[in-house]
Amino acid sequence: MISPLAHVDPSAKIGQNVKISPFAFVDKDVEIGDNCEIFPYASLMPGTRLGKGCRVFQGSIISAEPQDFRYKGDDSLCIIGDNVTIREHVIINRSIHAGGATRVGNDTFILAESHIGHDSVIEGKSVLGNGVNIAGDCHVGKYVILSSNAMLHENSKVGDWVLIKGGCRVSGNVPPYIIVAHNPVAYFGVNAFIMRKHGFTEEQIDDIAKAYRNIYQSGISVFNALRRIEADIDPSEIRDNILTFIRSNNQRIVAIPIDLEG
Repeated sequence: MISPLAHVDPSAKIGQNVKISPFAFVDKDVEIGDNCEIFPYASLMPGTRLGKGCRVFQGSIISAEPQDFRYKGDDSLCIIGDNVTIREHVIINRSIHAGGATRVGNDTFILAESHIGHDSVIEGKSVLGNGVNIAGDCHVGKYVILSSNAMLHENSKVGDWVLIKGGCRVSGNVPPYIIVAHNPVAYFGVNAFIMRKHGFTEEQIDDIAKAYRNIYQSGISVFNALRRIEADIDPSEIRDNILTFIRSNNQRIVAIPIDLEG
């Protein structure tokens, strides 16, 4: 299953039933899980850890050297989970820190010409559209959709079940379960359509909508909005996910003025 026209370093660890096409490049310090397929002209650079059932399409570069002046050549990793699809000309940089890792979780689908910067984490089960750019040290939760040409600036965080519309430039923290769009980024409602398709109940969606009416549409500070959410919405995993995300990011979220005093 390995073409004689591919370059595979003798030290690379290759799992069972792996197909490596002609002109693919597999460097030293690379591990490829079972049932993966590496297409022509794809490159797996040192530090690549590829899970099971992954497909890496033409021209993609996994574990590319970081585009950051702080990187001093230390050994680091790019860890890709199971069943990840990486389409054409995607670039994923490894960490800038010795022993550190850029991570892409299971069942993520990354469309053509996207870029994931050093030390970023994509938790999994997400879709990155064509031309998505994620800078270094970003964190993207589960079940996130980043539409084509969306951009995350350095240190941005995105909660679970978020939809970021195409071309949107995010510099900050996007709390879970919402849609954001436009430039500058604006709150665009609750991601109800996608969540209904995946089993969320109407009661859960109503609680989410009520929470974000307090945050984005009531005209009060984030501090007081969080207090209202605790008073008006019954405790649940969903409510706690919203509260924890916003508080853990010091109440700094996109599309709203910063007010830490209440």
